[in-house]
Amino acid sequence: MYAIVRAGGKQYRVEENGIVTIDKLDGAAGDSITLGDVLFIGGNDAPQFGAPTVAGASVTATILGQVKGKKINAFTYKPKKNIQKHWGHRQQLTRVRIETIAAG
Repeated sequence: MYAIVRAGGKQYRVEENGIVTIDKLDGAAGDSITLGDVLFIGGNDAPQFGAPTVAGASVTATILGQVKGKKINAFTYKPKKNIQKHWGHRQQLTRVRIETIAAG
């Protein structure tokens, strides 16, 4: 069974015992969280579509740790003015293991 959930404004396809990296959520490693915005549940005989979410459905996950994403470098300059600026960014992410998918 799999589900499509919304977390942090993005949609993720998750399966039981799968590991997913999502935008940062509050919590320490080992904490259990519930992702309540389940948009679709499939993989069984009768798929359930949400309008916009599936009523009573939830996904339970365990936080594995807080990590950082890949470094993004940016550079800007103005020609003939000797003005340059460089900056970088690493997105804060959370790795979670999907424990159960409960249909409503």
